[in-house]
Amino acid sequence: MKYYIGVDGGGTKTHYALFDEKKQIVAETKTAGSNHENLDGSFDEAADILWEGLTDLSAKSGISISDVSFTLMGLAGIDHPFQHDEMCQRLKGFGLKNFAVYNDGFIVVKAGSESGAAIGLNNGTGTCCNAIDSSGRMLQLAGLGDFSGDMGNGHWIAMMAFRAVYDDVYLGIRKTSISAAYYDRFNLKTREQFLGSVSNIETDRSEPHIMALIDFFFEGLNNGDEACVMINEMMSERSAALIAAHADSLKFDGEEIEVVLSGSILTKLPNDVYLDAIKKKVLEKTGKKFKYIKLTKPPVVGCVNWIMQEYV
Repeated sequence: MKYYIGVDGGGTKTHYALFDEKKQIVAETKTAGSNHENLDGSFDEAADILWEGLTDLSAKSGISISDVSFTLMGLAGIDHPFQHDEMCQRLKGFGLKNFAVYNDGFIVVKAGSESGAAIGLNNGTGTCCNAIDSSGRMLQLAGLGDFSGDMGNGHWIAMMAFRAVYDDVYLGIRKTSISAAYYDRFNLKTREQFLGSVSNIETDRSEPHIMALIDFFFEGLNNGDEACVMINEMMSERSAALIAAHADSLKFDGEEIEVVLSGSILTKLPNDVYLDAIKKKVLEKTGKKFKYIKLTKPPVVGCVNWIMQEYV
């Protein structure tokens, strides 16, 4: 029996899975996020986290890492060759052999695509849009935060929702339903208390505030709130531009181009207005047919699919 390891390394958590020859999960474990860009120790700390997860997976399964035929990792923060080489160097230093490292956006394509060639749009903690075309050519767009104009991810939506409240209560630009909802959720009485709440968004206590702002944004959007509609226009335009750029620069066989949607913003929230806007704008930009697939499997499944397609 041969065994394979898949790793999905994100900004907040890392998922490790040991697969058998039938792509069945034999064992799995999770550790903290392994995006080096979020860690004080950068590549060294990220590699330590990854090795910790691999050794824990080995202990749980009783299968030695040296007995694993191949390991494939999709890691957030691996956006260009320098980052790839730095991470591989450290993993080799631990003694890891027979492995490949890619940006985590590519394993989404392999996890959700029916053909193996698709565009993958991810709106989770961050944003990336990766594609693998029918010839195997790979292209990554976004993923560099403000430097690549990333929009539509959870942190961006929360920031824009907070800004919408600021524009309402401090600048009087436009009213938004997010203001009352946010004040009520966190028992705020004054705009000074609202402004002070930003400190909670900038610490390790940020999750309740970020999630609330995201929820209030989608609630407002679905009810036609003007500020939310404007935010949606921005992020749907950007997401559509990413998908269209892939469709225009890569070659996909068949009548339809698959688009795999992943990340909590695209798969777990009431986002029909956002998705409909993306689809409309992509059609206007390209004139091509697309098939949109919400990813329902763990992205780590894309690792074993990729291994079976190219490394066995």
